Amino acid sequence: MNQPVAPLAPPLEQEKANILVVDDLPEKHVVFRSILEELGQNIISARSGQEALRFILEQEFAVILLDVNMPDIDGLETAGLIRQYKKSSQTPIVFITAYVDEVQAKRGYALGAVDYIPSPVVPEVLRSKVRVFVELFRMNRQLQLQAVAREQLARSEAARAAAEEAILRADYLAEAGQQLSRSLHLEDTIRALFDVAVPMLADHAVLALTNADGALGRIETHPPSAVSAAATLPQSLQDALARALKQKQFDMWREGGQAAVVCPLLAGDRARGALILRASDARLDSSRVALAKEVISRASIAMENSRLYTAIQDADRRKNEFLAMLAHELRNPLAPIRNAVHIMQGGDVTQRTMSWARDVIGRQADHMTRLIDDLLDVSRIVQGKVVVKPEKLTLASLVERAMEASAPRMAARDQELRVQLPEAPVELNGDGVRLAQVLANLINNASKFSSPNTPITLSAAYEDGELKIAVKDEGTGIDPAFLPHIFDLFAQADQSLDRSQGGLGIGLTLVKHLVELHGGRVAARSEVGRGTEVSVYLPAQPAPSSEAAAGLAGIRAPVARGSAPARILVVDDLAASAETLMTLLEMEGFEVRVASEGMAALKIAEDFRPDVVLLDIGLPGMNGFEVANRLRTQPECREALLIALTGYGEAESRSRSVQAGFDFHMVKPADVNLLLSMLANPQKARKSRAA
Repeated sequence: MNQPVAPLAPPLEQEKANILVVDDLPEKHVVFRSILEELGQNIISARSGQEALRFILEQEFAVILLDVNMPDIDGLETAGLIRQYKKSSQTPIVFITAYVDEVQAKRGYALGAVDYIPSPVVPEVLRSKVRVFVELFRMNRQLQLQAVAREQLARSEAARAAAEEAILRADYLAEAGQQLSRSLHLEDTIRALFDVAVPMLADHAVLALTNADGALGRIETHPPSAVSAAATLPQSLQDALARALKQKQFDMWREGGQAAVVCPLLAGDRARGALILRASDARLDSSRVALAKEVISRASIAMENSRLYTAIQDADRRKNEFLAMLAHELRNPLAPIRNAVHIMQGGDVTQRTMSWARDVIGRQADHMTRLIDDLLDVSRIVQGKVVVKPEKLTLASLVERAMEASAPRMAARDQELRVQLPEAPVELNGDGVRLAQVLANLINNASKFSSPNTPITLSAAYEDGELKIAVKDEGTGIDPAFLPHIFDLFAQADQSLDRSQGGLGIGLTLVKHLVELHGGRVAARSEVGRGTEVSVYLPAQPAPSSEAAAGLAGIRAPVARGSAPARILVVDDLAASAETLMTLLEMEGFEVRVASEGMAALKIAEDFRPDVVLLDIGLPGMNGFEVANRLRTQPECREALLIALTGYGEAESRSRSVQAGFDFHMVKPADVNLLLSMLANPQKARKSRAA
C-alpha cells in the first residue's frame, strides 16, 4: 500500500513576528514604532510591567524591548517575572536605558538579557538588532514546524505499517481458519495445522496429543524427523510441555539462542495436546507469540471437531455393527424354536421328542429374554432412569447370588468357578439384584470366552474402605488396541461372520454403568493368549463376623395351594399370548376366563368374581391402567390379586401400575415358576406385597 507522503511545512516568509515594546512613556512608543515599522512586523506596546506580562501570556514574541526605569514594576523585575513563564523563558530581552552601571548590567544579563541599548536609541542600530532576532525567531519557528511535520510523517508511516500488518494478520488468520476447517478427518487437520504453522510462525513444529487418560500418546514433527519426536526435544523443553499440559497455559522456552512456545490445545477444561513452535530467539518475538495464540485457538476448535467427528464415526460404525449383530443374535434362537414347533406338529411324535422340543423352545426363549433385558437395561441406564436400591449386603451372599445365576452356563461348558474370598467378613451397601447382575455378567463373559473344562477365578480383596472383586479367565485374551474400548457401548473385538460366542457387546457397558451408580469403578487387563481379568472396585467396610457365613437364602418352597382352585381372569388382546397362558394355567388346575379388551373384562369380572386378574396394559380402547382402576371399584374384584403382565417394564409404567391399583408388575415373558407360586395362594401373595 502506497500512501501520499505529507509535505514539510512551507517557508514562513509571509508570517509576521510579534515585537513587544515595554515603556511607560507614550512618546517612546511613537519613536520605536516609527523606527521598526519598516521591518513589516507586528509591534505591540505595553505601558507597564503588568500589561507586558498579560500580553506574554496571550502571545509569542520574537523579541522584547524593555525599558529599565518604569514606575510600579521596573524593567529588571519585569524581566525576572517574564523568565518564570515557560512560554517566554527563552524569548530575547533587550533593555532600553539612559544609563547602565556595572551592577545593573550584571543583574540584567543574569536575568537573561541579550543586549543593552542606550537611550536615546540610534534607529539603524535598533532596527538591525531587532531584525536579527526576528529572523532567528522565524527560523526557529520553521524548524519547529518541520519537526512537527516529520513527526506527523513518522506517525503516518507507522500507522500505514500497522494497518498493512493488521491486514496481513487478518488475511493469514482467515486463511488458517479455512485450512483448519477444510476437513473433519484428524490426519488432514494435523497436516493443515503444520502447513499453517511452518514457516509462518516458526521453523519447526512438534504436535503432541494426549490419550484418554491424559498421558502423552502420539507425537508428530514438521518437517519430519528421522529420529523420534520425543528424542528431538531437550529435557527442559519436555518439562515446559508437561507444565503447559498440566496448567493449560502457554509456556515459553529459551536456551542457547533458540526459543519455543508451547501452545496447549484445549477442549473445555481438558488439554487434548499441545503444539510446540521452535525458532530462533529473535524470531519468536511478542507479536509472533500473540499470532500463535490466535492460531492455536482456531486449531483447538478444529482438532476437537475432528476428534468428535471421529468419535461419531466410530459410534455410528459400532451402531451399524450392533444392529447387524442384534439381527443375527435374535434370529439364532428363532431357528431352533421354529424347527421345534415344526417337529411338534408332526403326525407321529413321541413324548420324549415332545419333551425335547419343549426344552429347546424354553432355552431359546430364555436366551432371547436375556438379550432383550440387557437391551432395556442399557436404554434405561443411558437415559438415567435406573435407580439402585441400596441395602446392606455381605460379600458372601452377593457372590452366592452371582454363582447361582451363572451356574447353568458354566455347567454346560464343564467349567469350574474357583472362589477366593477374604477371611475377614466384608459388608457393602448396594442393590443386591444389580450387583449380582454385575458379577454374573463378568462370570458369564469369562465363561463365554474360555474353552470348555477350564477354570475361572473369582477373587476378592478388601483394603482401606474399598472392595476389589476380580474375575479372571484363561481364554485367548484381548488385543491391546481394543482393550481401552471394552467398556464402550456396542464394542466387540470379534466382528467376524463366523464368531461363535455371540453377544451384543453391551454386557461390560452394563457392568461399568451399574458399578458407577454404586460409586465404584471398573478396570481390565489382558495379555493375548493369557486370559483377561476384569476388576470391580466398590466402597465397603468390615462386617461383623457373625455375618461372614451368611449366604443367599434358599430358594423358596412352592406355596401350598388352597383347597379350591383359584379363579383367574386373563386380559390380553394378543390371542396367542392369552391362549397359551390359559392353557398353561388350566394344566395347573386353575379355572380361567379370557377377555381381549377392557369392557369385556369388566363384564366378565362381575359374573366370574376372579381371585386373580392377569391384565395386559397395552389394550385397545381402554388401557390396562384404566381397567385396573375400574376393577378396584367393583365389589367382586376389590380384594383380587391384580397383576400387570405386560411388555412395558420401564420405571414410569411400574409407577403407574402402583397408582392404578396393581399388586405386582411383571414383564413379559414372565417367570412361570414365580407366577405360579403367587397364583397358588393369591391372598398370601397380596398380603406379602402390602407388607
